[in-house]
Amino acid sequence: MLNITKKFPGIIANDNITLKLKKGEIHALLGENGAGKSTLMSVLFGLYQAEEGEIRKNGQVVKINNPNDANELGIGMVHQHFKLVEIFTVLENIILGVEPNTAGFLKKKEAREKVINLSEKYGLRVDPDELIEDITVGMQQRVEILKMLYRDNEILIFDEPTAVLTPQEIKEILQIMRDFAEEGKSILFITHKLNEIMEVADRCTVLRKGKCMGTVNINETSKEELSRMMVGRNITFSVHKDEVKTGDVTLSVKNLTVASKTHKNNAVKNVSFDVRGGEILCIAGIDGNGQTEFVNALTGLDKVSSGAIKLCGEDITKSSIRRRSILGMSHIPEDRHKYGLVLDYKLGQNLVLQRYWQKDFQKSGFIKFDAVREYAEKLIDEFDIRSSQGPDTIARSMSGGNQQKAIVAREIDKEPELLVAVQPTRGLDVGAIEYVHKQLVARRDAGKAVLLVSLELDEVMDVSDRILVMYEGEIVGELDPKIATVEELGLYMSGAKRDVVKEINDGGK
Repeated sequence: MLNITKKFPGIIANDNITLKLKKGEIHALLGENGAGKSTLMSVLFGLYQAEEGEIRKNGQVVKINNPNDANELGIGMVHQHFKLVEIFTVLENIILGVEPNTAGFLKKKEAREKVINLSEKYGLRVDPDELIEDITVGMQQRVEILKMLYRDNEILIFDEPTAVLTPQEIKEILQIMRDFAEEGKSILFITHKLNEIMEVADRCTVLRKGKCMGTVNINETSKEELSRMMVGRNITFSVHKDEVKTGDVTLSVKNLTVASKTHKNNAVKNVSFDVRGGEILCIAGIDGNGQTEFVNALTGLDKVSSGAIKLCGEDITKSSIRRRSILGMSHIPEDRHKYGLVLDYKLGQNLVLQRYWQKDFQKSGFIKFDAVREYAEKLIDEFDIRSSQGPDTIARSMSGGNQQKAIVAREIDKEPELLVAVQPTRGLDVGAIEYVHKQLVARRDAGKAVLLVSLELDEVMDVSDRILVMYEGEIVGELDPKIATVEELGLYMSGAKRDVVKEINDGGK
């Protein structure tokens, strides 16, 4: 990609960027949220057209007008925000656009065999007949990767492929990348995770605010140097926090059971625990073990089968989402597009989604637009939300990391009694992760309760004061992050080890 420039209203997303990919290499693309990484890859995949510059493949200038052109050139892309049809099955999504057929009749049997063979070869096991809307985010990630493998692409673009995966799945994905490179495939790997770059990449190109800061060989650099190139300052990788001082019980969950939407068994089985003011309690577990269903029931998105939830002493088991919000619950959701934002609303509108009806923002049923704009500008400034047109930016047009920052800003600024944070740093760069972790600790130090649900082992160990491990819908262990090891946590998460837990926080273990 030579001298690529791509502009949007009010912003130059890519400013004269040159990127060269060698055959059989893993080339990392690193940069802050909104640095232009996904835009550059979208130009390569034909989703955008650059105003200046050219793309060459094997020395020949190529014109990529759309993703079909990219696929014909052997270029495939796993998108950060999945391009899947929710009401189609896994198999239908994988073959969409390249359906095997004879005289116009679909031949699903051959496609199914190829998908099953690929999934077994690369350890990406999926059920071809499940609907996309019924599977976890981690499973949807696998479907995206299988889509690319099914098309036999030789240049593979991975846009934040590990953002929603468990530690074990991340290891598998990184190994798959190595296998691809050994097979002669070339990989462009967008990530914010410096550990992964150091582990698998051969070279790394760093972008900052739309400009290329240079390309370095990984064996000649360090995490600290890469982070400096990326954000222009030194980053603290450890989380600093004082000793925990717990107060009264803020959230009490008793014998909670939640039905599964995809099978007859319950997704959450008889779960009980308390979260107190002044502590960060983390629920850890491999994706698909009931955390999503538990959080949906807790926040009012789904119904509870049995059991009780109390917030600040009030029973909220059957309360509306607004009632929970008024009582002091904030929710950073797992899926920012589905539950976090109205994508076609402006950023300013999204930042007051849960407050527009309060007297600060409306009078006699009419929105006070000046007040909304002023409030949005305050949050944009405080949380460094990069948006080309400020409060008027359409949420859909923002980078994934800046969409996440907008949600974090909205939920934390409500100053909740209980902050339910699900994968709060998903897709964020190291500078933004550092900031979000400080915000979580600040809520805790202000005497408020934080319930963190995370798949990131480093985050689980560094940020939390207590860890509960969920496996197959049950709490199987309680760990103290000061004395527990990552290996021990991994054993609980995989179900290989479990405490005899009767009722944590209700008589002890």
